[in-house]
Amino acid sequence: MPRRSPHRRLIVLVDDDPAVRGALTFSLELDGFDVEACDSGESLLQHRLMDRETCLVIDQKLPGISGLDALAQLRARNVTAPAILITSNPHRALRDAARNAGVPIVEKPLLGDVLTGDIHRAFDRWYGAAPKA
Repeated sequence: MPRRSPHRRLIVLVDDDPAVRGALTFSLELDGFDVEACDSGESLLQHRLMDRETCLVIDQKLPGISGLDALAQLRARNVTAPAILITSNPHRALRDAARNAGVPIVEKPLLGDVLTGDIHRAFDRWYGAAPKA
């Protein structure tokens, strides 16, 4: 297990599929992030978000409340961390809702480094470039 560090950027990953959670956690940790995983929107809402540079990666299609609905509740609580929505086959209304919320969508299947690139851009936009190790 990679070591956790308050100096490494944190990804809070929300996906109900244990295989996807495991694969993404492994991949993101290899990319140098700390990862904390949740299996539902409700779990995310109960999660204690750290006072450190954090990016939310949230699946839209979750049991219970959707990814965008969970994010809206976090925003109402003044959680301002950047967020990325992951989903397959997003319809136009979802694309519009995500755009209005200022949340990029990365489509499943997650191929190549598209998600990682969006995560780095989100961190850079919110917090500035990462310090060089």
